[in-house]
Amino acid sequence: MEIDGEINGEAVGRCLSSFVDDGTTESHRYYLARRTTLEMLKDRGYAIPSSEIDQSLHEFRTIFGPIPDPDRLRITSFLASDPSKTIMVIFCGPQLVKVNSIRGIGAQIVNKEGLNGLILILQSKITSQAQKAVDEYPFKVEIFQITDLLVNITKHVLKPKHQVLTPREKEKLLKKYNLEEKQLPRISAKDAIVRHYGYEKGQVLKVTYSGEITQSHVTYRCVS
Repeated sequence: MEIDGEINGEAVGRCLSSFVDDGTTESHRYYLARRTTLEMLKDRGYAIPSSEIDQSLHEFRTIFGPIPDPDRLRITSFLASDPSKTIMVIFCGPQLVKVNSIRGIGAQIVNKEGLNGLILILQSKITSQAQKAVDEYPFKVEIFQITDLLVNITKHVLKPKHQVLTPREKEKLLKKYNLEEKQLPRISAKDAIVRHYGYEKGQVLKVTYSGEITQSHVTYRCVS
């Protein structure tokens, strides 16, 4: 049966969803992307209430309406371990993202010094001039397409466990195997898992594979 909706977060078939889902496809996409983003921030250590993540599609539409205003979907949170470090998430509309849009976003951010990072969620392309304007921001900016966030890939049963090593653990690993950092296997900074957790270039990940078919084993990857 073709999947085309949700009831209390559970997928339902088209024959049933057609009777219970009177909202728009657009609001459903926003709901899924915002939920995945909240889960992503929580995985990074930001203080995200479980009540926001557990919000149902019906509750989301009650708050934001059947055609949500992207400006109302923005998220601001802080690191649970260091409240002085905050992050902001901004949803952009379906239009092409131009340089004026990026400058406008920058003008809206009051406390740039206290911002640990900014995540922009796009529904369209971003122009080269707008990208240059992003690069001029004095803080880290990550850009996701909304389609990248409709599903939380870390919940897939076949995904191995990723754990970042501390600088001391990384040093011990290199010393143990008499390696230089450049000799470690690589994982791209564009990898979906790396982007989900916000890992930085040079960090080393301990990757643990386990499953009924393949035996459990551990490998290490350096973000490049």
